[in-house]
Amino acid sequence: MGAAESSSKLGGSVHDFVVKDVRGNDVELSRYKGKVLLIVNVASRCGLANSNYTELGQLYEKYREKGLEVLAFPCNQFAGQEPDSDEKIVEFACNRFQAEFPIFRKVDVNGDNAAPLYKFLKSERGGLFGERIKWNFTKFLVDKEGHVMNRYAPTWSPLGIENDIKKLLEV
Repeated sequence: MGAAESSSKLGGSVHDFVVKDVRGNDVELSRYKGKVLLIVNVASRCGLANSNYTELGQLYEKYREKGLEVLAFPCNQFAGQEPDSDEKIVEFACNRFQAEFPIFRKVDVNGDNAAPLYKFLKSERGGLFGERIKWNFTKFLVDKEGHVMNRYAPTWSPLGIENDIKKLLEV
């Protein structure tokens, strides 16, 4: 299994997948059972980074204790806007945006080498122009049972998802 891959045991829910953290360790997404997930492909050098990282952090801070987890997956497939190493990406997000949510190993979200998690997410919720992810900061909202509930375009403000998150958290 390569650095940009994840594996699926069953493929029935997000909880069936194993991904890699920035140190290359396996992370079973089943550890997030009972949590609402916002899964986002991120890029440090994208024009959408400032607003998205800031708002993702605000949502995480506000709803983490109520059961929200933001899972960030760096991706360099869009105009080469995430060229740095995994360690530098985490350093950037933590230092510049005080990101406290988990940031995973860089992945591909499209193409033959797309991470199995992203193949699953896209198959569950296609976008306006089909399954393909069009840009950085595409967001997938996942319920407590690991089902993909919605997909949001890169330009959709994370704070604009707050009501959907609150419904799933039942707050």
